[in-house]
Parts: sequence; C-alpha cells; structure tokens
Amino acid sequence: MPDVSTLALFCVATLGLLVVPGPAVLYIVTRSVAQGRGAGLISVLGVHTGSLVHVAAAALGISALLAASATAFTVVKYVGVAYLLWLGVRKLMRRGGGEEAVELRVQSKRRLFWEGFVVNVLNPKTAIFFLAFLPQFVSPAAGPVGPQILLLGLLWIVLGMLSDGTYALLASALAGRVRGSVRARRRLDVGSGLVYVGLAAWLTTAKA
Repeated sequence: MPDVSTLALFCVATLGLLVVPGPAVLYIVTRSVAQGRGAGLISVLGVHTGSLVHVAAAALGISALLAASATAFTVVKYVGVAYLLWLGVRKLMRRGGGEEAVELRVQSKRRLFWEGFVVNVLNPKTAIFFLAFLPQFVSPAAGPVGPQILLLGLLWIVLGMLSDGTYALLASALAGRVRGSVRARRRLDVGSGLVYVGLAAWLTTAKA
C-alpha cells in the first residue's frame, strides 16, 4: 500500500484540484442557493455516490486500459475539452434579464440526489482525475494496484465531501444575495465560465 508521505502528498494535491469549481461544484452551489443547506448537502451525497463509479472503474483497470492507448486517451481528452469549452462559452455569453430576484425551481430530495449522481458520473474533471492524475500515486512495488487505487479513490471521496460540503454551506448562507442580485449572478457566470475555459486549456496539455 502507499506509504504515509505518498498519501499526504496525494491529499494535498487532491484538495488543490477539488477547490477549483467544476460541474459538480456548480451543481451543488446552484441547488444550495435555490433550496438551502439541506438540498446542497443531499446534492453533495449524490455527487460522491457518483464518484464511486469512477473509483470502481479505476480499480477494475479501465483507467489503466485507456491510459495505455494513446488514441483512446486523446479521444477522452478532447471530448472533455469540447464539453468544458461549451460550458464556459455558454456561461460567458449568458445575459442578465433584469434586476428582479430569480426563484429557481424546487426539486425533490430524490431528484437532487440522482441529478448529483449523474452530474459526477458524466463529470470530465473527475474522469480525467482518475485517468491521468491518480495513477501517478500508485506503485506496483507497493503491492497490488487495485487496492491502492481503491484506497486513493476513497480518500478522494472523503476530501471531496468535505470540500463540496463547505461550498454547500457557504452558498446557502449567501443565497439571498445571489438570488437577489443580477450583478452577483453575472459574476458567478463569468467566474465559472473562465474556470471552465481554463480547465479546458489545462486539459489540452495532459499527456497520454
């Protein structure tokens, strides 16, 4: 299994990636603003249940299989780039419709959970993490690869729940300001749009 120093480095690097808003964080923030803290935390639970799909896939060797094929890696990479660019441009081009407060549609707890699950299963940021980042902390000399990936994946989920839970609590606390201000919503759109475009740019530098 990975030694303590490897696990510590993994945790630091993972937190650095998690705090950058991606599709899952934006979903959690949106639901927290719309329906409050409870809805945000249910969304977090759904998102990281979706993370289990990525952990299982990586532990079974799917990520290693893709990484071993330059063609497969390139396809995955550029599909992710295109998706992130589309999200970023859509956010940057969005226009405010007035200064009135916007009431977002209320969703059931079950809908919140399963939407969060789907968002993260299809989240290119999470997929690329397990494809290109996590294997760097795995060493065949430390024992079987599958259990190492499983351990690192579970650490990712724990850290992700802490990070995303913090986003949910902050977003719910600031919900009134965000809902009532077109300027605040526009800043969120621009900020998230720039993050998406920047992440797409970073992804093009990933090596097979």
